[in-house]
Amino acid sequence: MITDPIEKIEIRPLYDLESGTWTYLLLDKTSKLSVLIDPVLERMERDLSQIQELGYTLSATIDTHMHADHITSAGVLSEKTNSEAFASEHSGAECASKFLKDEDLFSIGDLKFRVLHTPGHTPCSLSLLLNGKYLFSGDALFVRGCGRTDFQGGSADDLYKSITEKLFSLPDETIVLPGHDYKGFLSTTIGEERKWNPRIAGKSLSEFKEIMDNLNLPEPKKIHEAVPANRACGKVS
Repeated sequence: MITDPIEKIEIRPLYDLESGTWTYLLLDKTSKLSVLIDPVLERMERDLSQIQELGYTLSATIDTHMHADHITSAGVLSEKTNSEAFASEHSGAECASKFLKDEDLFSIGDLKFRVLHTPGHTPCSLSLLLNGKYLFSGDALFVRGCGRTDFQGGSADDLYKSITEKLFSLPDETIVLPGHDYKGFLSTTIGEERKWNPRIAGKSLSEFKEIMDNLNLPEPKKIHEAVPANRACGKVS
């Protein structure tokens, strides 16, 4: 849990063990509005219960990309709570109520977002900079890692550019909150990853591409059901 007394906001990380997904519950203490980033369908009741118990209203869900390893709860939450469902303009999620594009700025209470289009893991991947301090990097940048680029239109060239030219241009002290973790990490900073990330720190594009081409990762278990379901905001029949 991250509490920012100056900004009067709180960030609560919520984990899904099966998919290794971090869902982030963002709370604006003044307006009592909340936002969920990358919510997981199987964890919807947990997330909704926490929001209600804390006395907040869910204003919006934001998916950082079309997930292949889990189904979003955005659509069901939208129906249950009358919240909005935000997605990338490149996502193909026709059910979303708001489509985000690069360098969009929007606010929900004191939660002030800047949208960064960071393709590479998927063409629609985006990252979210909150109040100029906290980066929700989705599947672009992990703690000492990054998202894979071998399916769903992924591109190592695009991801290298997204990380080195866009994310690594942010201040060193920017706190990075990734979309996934499989090793027990919650957060990192831009400065740390620029220095220590084994896949990209100090690597040329050709070196990065060689690393990404030889990961030999298994296909996500839910890819065939998750991707079409996520285009419908998780509203599965």
